[in-house]
Order: sequence, then structure tokens, then C-alpha cells
Amino acid sequence: MQLFYNPNIDEQTASFSFDKEESKHIIKVLRKRDGDILFVTNGRGYLFECEITLASDNKCTVQINSFDKKETPKFHLHLAVAPTKMNDRYEWFLEKATEIGIQEITPIICDRSERKVINKERFDKIILSALKQSNELYLPKLNEAVTFKEFVNQKNNGTLLIAHCEETDKKTLKSVLKTNEDITLLIGPEGDFSVKEIALALENNFIPVSLGNTRLRTETAAIVACHSVVFFNEE
Repeated sequence: MQLFYNPNIDEQTASFSFDKEESKHIIKVLRKRDGDILFVTNGRGYLFECEITLASDNKCTVQINSFDKKETPKFHLHLAVAPTKMNDRYEWFLEKATEIGIQEITPIICDRSERKVINKERFDKIILSALKQSNELYLPKLNEAVTFKEFVNQKNNGTLLIAHCEETDKKTLKSVLKTNEDITLLIGPEGDFSVKEIALALENNFIPVSLGNTRLRTETAAIVACHSVVFFNEE
């Protein structure tokens, strides 16, 4: 199944048109014609079966024949991950986490962050592309970048966790997970969180956890955490 995306449709929508860029792709590249069936999601769990009524490469129009809604995940995974020095590594994390089934991502700027600015528009495009490629129906939310201090001081939901490399008492991630429970997990930059940041997180009720016996790169740690939580919650 090839999946398309339109955030503006819902169960009340009878028909709609794709924008010029998507219309050109559908008609010129995929060579779709009147009567062909397309599958579209709005990123909120809905899958719409649509039929092309006007095969125009400027304004491809479809009517919605039927729709179904995927069950809302029973847990919410929010990863707060420091941007990596090389953008492509963070983009890889965004792509793979979307495929695995993350719900929310916040880039956090830390004391030891080598990159303090992100291109949110590009990151959003990567997440959307991964959504369509993996036939996922829930679009993850990408928040604006914030400082570590701002993030830990705000209200965060569920079990609060911080993964760091300091030699202190830490629980394993597996030991603190509970089925169908929201998780907010902090992943630091290449140089890890500073001692001051770890202390601030602990003051705000974050539990220190280990992701394994080896030292992981930022994007690897984020994917390990993401997969662990999703796998743990699979029925």
C-alpha cells in the first residue's frame, strides 16, 4: 500500500484535492488515472480509501469512499534528544523512530551540545516521509528546540527517565517500564549530560536509567530506548 498524507481531512470530508506538487507526483510519476484508488492518512490514526475523480497534474481530486481508524496507542512515548553534531545522524534517528512508533520528540539544547540550532522544517519533512514509507497512521509531534533546563522544569507526563553515562546508581530501562504507561525520556549529546544537568533532572523526579553495558552514540541510544518501549508494550 502506498500512503499519501493530508492533515486537513477527517471523517466528515467527502472529497478533496491534492496540492500541485503531490498532484504532479500522483499523475505524472505514478501514472494514476480516473477511477484509481489511493490511500490517505491525516496523521491522526485515520486511513481513507479514495477514488480519483479528476486526474489532473495541477489539482488531482478524489472522493472518499470509506475510512477506518487505527486504535490510539495506549502509551505515549516522548523522547527529548539533544541534536547531534552531524545533522544526518539526527535525521536518521527521526526517520527510524517514526517507523518504530514514537509519539513525540523534543530537541533539547544541553551544556555540552555542539549543535544548538535545528532546521525544524526539514525535520518535519523527514518525519512525514517516514510516516508514509512505513504506512504509519499517527504522525509524531516534533516540538521546537528548548534548553535542557526549560524542558525538565516544565510539566512532563508519565514516568520521567534520564539516560546518562555517569558511574552512579542507575536502574535498567527494562526494570522501570510498565505496560501502557506514558514515558518521558532524556537522551544527551555526544559528551553526555553535565553533572549539573543530571542533578537538576533528579531534583525534578527523573529516574536515572541505563540502556545497556556499552556506551552508545546519541542517535543509537534514542533508537534503543524507542524500540525498547514500543516492544515492551506490544501485545
